Amino acid sequence: MKGLLLASSVLMITVLGCSSATSDKNGATPAPSAPNAPTTVSTVAIVSKKLQTMIALPAQLAPYEQVDIYPKVTGFVETVTVDRGSHVHRGQLLVKLTAPELVSQRSQAEAAVRAAQSQLATAQAKLASDNGTYLHMVEAAKTPGVLAENDVLVAGQTVSADKGQVDAATQNIEATKEALRSISQTESYLTITAPFDGVVTTRNLHPGALIGPASGAGVALPILQIVDDRRLRLVVPIPEAQVGDMKASQLVSFTVPAYPGQTFKAPIQRISREVDEKSRTMPVELDVKNPDGRLAPGSFTTVSWPLERGYPTLFVPATAVTSDQQHTFVIRVRNGKAEWVTVQTGQTVNGNIEVFGDLSAGDEVVKTASDAIHSGDSIRVQNQATTAK
Repeated sequence: MKGLLLASSVLMITVLGCSSATSDKNGATPAPSAPNAPTTVSTVAIVSKKLQTMIALPAQLAPYEQVDIYPKVTGFVETVTVDRGSHVHRGQLLVKLTAPELVSQRSQAEAAVRAAQSQLATAQAKLASDNGTYLHMVEAAKTPGVLAENDVLVAGQTVSADKGQVDAATQNIEATKEALRSISQTESYLTITAPFDGVVTTRNLHPGALIGPASGAGVALPILQIVDDRRLRLVVPIPEAQVGDMKASQLVSFTVPAYPGQTFKAPIQRISREVDEKSRTMPVELDVKNPDGRLAPGSFTTVSWPLERGYPTLFVPATAVTSDQQHTFVIRVRNGKAEWVTVQTGQTVNGNIEVFGDLSAGDEVVKTASDAIHSGDSIRVQNQATTAK
C-alpha cells in the first residue's frame, strides 16, 4: 500500500513538471531588443587656405668653382709654389715642370727654320739670275738672227721653275715656323698657373715626381685641387612632393653645425625644373656669399625651406584622419550619419593636415576619427562644430 502511494506521488510530480516546462516554452514572450544608440562625437569644420609653412631639409655647401690640376705634357715636377690652404690669384704660378727632350726638339725646330730660310734665299738668288738672263735674251732676240726662239722659250721656262722653287721655299719656312710655335706652345704647358682666385685644398705631388697626360682624371691623383671659397653653391634636393611654388631670388635661411645658434641667408639662384628619377628630388641651388671664408665647402647644412602653394587647399586636424588596411579617410557627418571619405594627405602645419578628396570647405568631420565608426552609423554631435585653424 505504501509502495503504491509513493509511485503515484512520483508520477504526479513528473506530470506537473512537464506541464510547467511546456507552458514556459509556448506561453512566455521575450522582451524586444533595444535599438543601437547613436555614437557621440565632436566635430570640426574643414577650412580652405593657402599652404604657407617652413620645412627642414638637409643640404650641402659646394664650391662655386672647383678644378683638379693635371699636367698636359710629360715632365718632372721642378717646383710647387703653393701648398694646402694657400690662397691663390688668377694667373699665379702654381707648378713648374721640366722636360729636357723639349730643349732638343726646340733646337731641331730652330735649325729647320734656318735651313728653310737658306733654301729660300738660294731660290730667290737663282730666280733673280735666271730672270736677268731671260730679259737680256728677250732684248737680244728682237734683232733677227742673234738668238734662236727656242733658247728664249727655255730661258722663260727656267724662270717659271725658279718662281715655283721660291714659292715652295716660302711655304717650307711657314711650316717650320709652325713646328717651332708648336714646341713653344708645348713648353708653355710646363708652367701651370691658377685658373681663378681661390684656395688650394689638396696637394699630392712634390718636386722630382714624373707626371704626364696619362695620369689624368680617373687614372691618378691631381697635382693640386683649387676651389673658389668666396662664393659657394648651396645645393638643396627638394623632395618631389614638396616642390611647391619656388621663386628665383627668394631668400632662404640655413644653419651649419660649425656655428650653432647662427642663421645664414642666401637667395634661390638656379632651379633645375626637373625631378631626378633615382632620388625623386629636384636640385635647387642657392648662391652663398662667403667673403670672410667662414663657411667651408663640403659642410652639411639644415635649410628652412619655404613651402607654399599658389592655390587654397583643405585642412583638418591631424586627428581627424585615420586609416584601415585599405583606405586613409576622414569621417564626414551629414544628416546625423557617419560617412567615410577617402583622402590623400599633404603637409602638416601646426597640428592641421592637408587633405585631398571629395570634400568641401565647411564640411563637418569627426575631430578624432576611428575606424570603429562605420559609414551609416548614427551620430550625435556633442559640440557645436569648431573650425580647423
